[in-house]
Amino acid sequence: MSFDVEAATAAYIDGLGEEALAQAAAYTTGNQWLMLWGLLISAMVTLIIIRTGWLTKTDDKLSKRGFIIRVFSISAVYLVVSEVLEMPWSVFSGWWRETEYGRTSQPLMDFLSQGLLALAISALLFSFFMVAIYAFIQKAKKLWWLWGGTFSGVCVAVLMVVGPTYIAPLFNDYQPVPPGEVRDAVEAMAINAGIPTDRIFMYDGSRQSNNFTANVAGIGGAARIAISDVALDEATLDEVKAVTGHEIGHYKLGHVWDGVFLTIVIVMASFFIADKAFNAVARLFGAQEDIGDPTTLPVLLFLVGVIGIVTQPMSNTLSRMNETEADHYSYEMVDLPDGMASALVKTAEYRNPRPGKLEEWLFYTHPSVEQRVRAAMEWKASHPEG
Repeated sequence: MSFDVEAATAAYIDGLGEEALAQAAAYTTGNQWLMLWGLLISAMVTLIIIRTGWLTKTDDKLSKRGFIIRVFSISAVYLVVSEVLEMPWSVFSGWWRETEYGRTSQPLMDFLSQGLLALAISALLFSFFMVAIYAFIQKAKKLWWLWGGTFSGVCVAVLMVVGPTYIAPLFNDYQPVPPGEVRDAVEAMAINAGIPTDRIFMYDGSRQSNNFTANVAGIGGAARIAISDVALDEATLDEVKAVTGHEIGHYKLGHVWDGVFLTIVIVMASFFIADKAFNAVARLFGAQEDIGDPTTLPVLLFLVGVIGIVTQPMSNTLSRMNETEADHYSYEMVDLPDGMASALVKTAEYRNPRPGKLEEWLFYTHPSVEQRVRAAMEWKASHPEG
């Protein structure tokens, strides 16, 4: 009897049960609506900051200081004020809702303390970044968007070098995978792929999320593969090997660099469009029609945010292509399609496995779980055991 790909795929997905599938669909749809509501919140915060004149008052107090201090201070004040104004929304969307759906067990105070740490780091890095952007606006004039986009790519690359070693450990504890059959298998896979075994870590992802996940981060000598303790605690050996093979695929295929280059393109396009639309949008918010004035920063960032949402399907398409390639790498490396399928089903608890075509194209950074399980079953059908 020939292997029935569709029946095997349906068995994996339906195995979650109707209640779990309905909850996953509701959670996913809610996340998509959060994007729209988040945009409206951003518009309100932009309006409040512009109309209250907080940034203008900051600029007035620093009128005798140099350009760098003025822009740095205005940028830092903007980020802190906007985060404070958005705090109720952040708590609702990032903690309360996640708790209600069982996606996190993180205490509220830990959520807030980590948010405060992230804000401190972001304020420092963001303010230096904006000093460079406003310098480009003043010096490069009409071509500032070109320089700004290129500089953004450089910043992303630098963060990929610095982030895994110096920033990520501030939020999670990264340790070698504990001794045992899992570690032996993972290290053997790393050696086979030519990856230093000290580049594979386990981290306490359960601190923030109950999601079954792993990731690859960094570039060059700072690159590393990290597997959440949730995945290691819940996964079978075959699932760990299949997922690790997927992450090794990202590492070996250079997908991180795809993200860097796409960032440059999208940021350049966003800055270019924002430059053209700035005056009209500034009038709507009651701001100065001068993109080179740092007190109009909220308008610039609001525009970039809107453009980022509009261009999201493009970045999602590249991401889905990379995820498909990484899945295929895993099949070729360890040939465990059932291990991959059962691991993917665990991610369907927080990602609707059966979205519509348009929904998947607009919002999904990964191919749907159903599509990926089907690909695993197709591999299984075309590569019989033995």
